[in-house]
Amino acid sequence: MMSATGSRRARWHERPGRGRWGEGEWLRSLSLALVVFLLLMPLGCRRKSTAFVIALSDNIRTIDPIGAPSVEAASERVRSLMFNSLVKKDAKFDYVGELAENIQRSDDGLTYTFTLHDGVKFHDNRPLTSADAKYTLDLILEKEFAKAASFFEGSGADKKRYVKSVAAPDPKTLVVTLNKPWMGLLSNLVPVPIIPKDSYATQKDHPVGTGPFKFVSYDSSQQVVDLAADDDYWEGPPQIKSLRVRVISDANAMQAELLSGRVDIAPLPTSLSPDAIKALGGNSKLQVVQFPGSNLVLLTFNVSEPPLNDVRVRQAICYAIDREGMIRDLLLGQGKLAHSILPEESWAYTPGQKYSYDPAEAKRLLDEAGFKDPLMRFSKPLVFRISGSSTQARNVAGIIQSSLKQVGIPVSIESAETNTHFQELRRGHFQLAYGQWVGGNQDPIFYKDLFATSEIPTETRASKNRSRYSSAALDPLLEEAVNTFDRQKTLPLYVQIQAMVSHDAPILPLWYQANMVIAKQGVGNIHVDASGDWGFVRNLTVK
Repeated sequence: MMSATGSRRARWHERPGRGRWGEGEWLRSLSLALVVFLLLMPLGCRRKSTAFVIALSDNIRTIDPIGAPSVEAASERVRSLMFNSLVKKDAKFDYVGELAENIQRSDDGLTYTFTLHDGVKFHDNRPLTSADAKYTLDLILEKEFAKAASFFEGSGADKKRYVKSVAAPDPKTLVVTLNKPWMGLLSNLVPVPIIPKDSYATQKDHPVGTGPFKFVSYDSSQQVVDLAADDDYWEGPPQIKSLRVRVISDANAMQAELLSGRVDIAPLPTSLSPDAIKALGGNSKLQVVQFPGSNLVLLTFNVSEPPLNDVRVRQAICYAIDREGMIRDLLLGQGKLAHSILPEESWAYTPGQKYSYDPAEAKRLLDEAGFKDPLMRFSKPLVFRISGSSTQARNVAGIIQSSLKQVGIPVSIESAETNTHFQELRRGHFQLAYGQWVGGNQDPIFYKDLFATSEIPTETRASKNRSRYSSAALDPLLEEAVNTFDRQKTLPLYVQIQAMVSHDAPILPLWYQANMVIAKQGVGNIHVDASGDWGFVRNLTVK
């Protein structure tokens, strides 16, 4: 016996080509078609939401605020909407209190005392106390989560904790005692969100923090996170009451969603080329806003490989590259010329020796270094390594190859998938390498990471000094700088350090990538700082 649904489906197939349908039959058929359409429609399309939609280019790998196996940008941006830390970076990339109203460091550098703000509550209405902060720090250090890696020195049997103990003598006071003076404590507390005491078991599925937005739901398959404004947020409630974070990794899909109005704002859309961003700016329904950025694009020289072991050859290459031309023509102005590894906003910034575009000076230095053949100065091309997954890397490498050819330096571009690429850099199998530093270059401690002899990579250690630069004069300055707390004493040290590094040119800073934001015309109060963090979302307005 045929069911009612089966009967309607049979009539649907029998009717084409015949006379007019009755009104009831027409309505039943239309209803069936609508049900089939809705069932076949992808889940992400069926959802109707009045939420304000913010788009991400990269996948959200986890919503676990502290126990993630690695620290990556997309998850951290979502995390910052729901959580606060004890410490944050200010506009000059110095470390100031966030949940901590006051931070005191003892004269011997072994004790840090944090006084918490009054009136801070978690999203479940529990008041924040120092017991919550102690629980969070103890948990990270005991479990040795990814965010705890920098809280340890050495490895294997020699691995030791910088932190001796964490105490909560009263509800407003947290005391961190170190085993020895360590300048890295505050910087490493920035990515550590404070969670309620004894809550970690549920944080991985239902995060609870003290941030401006509360967790509602997370669909990992659709890459969608829904949040709601915390109207009792201790720094003032967000203007936007319902927020949806969507991952749109495909460039064409990102453009389509922006043009259709299904996305309200796309901050720092890494999947979009400068051309695509410029084109979107021509749409009357959209606005493209540009802010100075701190993330650094740079060229690394392997100073252990001839002929780049001669400082004059490295300087010649610096003069031979038209960086301003690339910013103008390749980036379409979406970047700013860099002279240092530090962003200009940093308290420790100083430009040091500058390299303008000067092919004549490049040729003179090559002549002085003994490479006098104006057509082909080297017997074989320099190996220029890039990651094959980066379109920008390929474009930049092609322009640099052409520029160096003009002064008689042949270049061979070699690309590989990302893991292989970094393995080759660690092994020193290159002479030039294109790279980007995201976030790490905001702290002047980065000078030691990038240029200290102790940080040269080995087969078993992937350290950051990929240039293999070593200077007996620089090493003690780096050590003194990273262990000096007084900014007035530290700044002159970094002036000396930058003067030496910029002269010796183990790297050439190319530019700081601009922080580009695409939004609907009705979105207001867009103010993104150089770090590109999502703290600005709390203050967005919508007409």
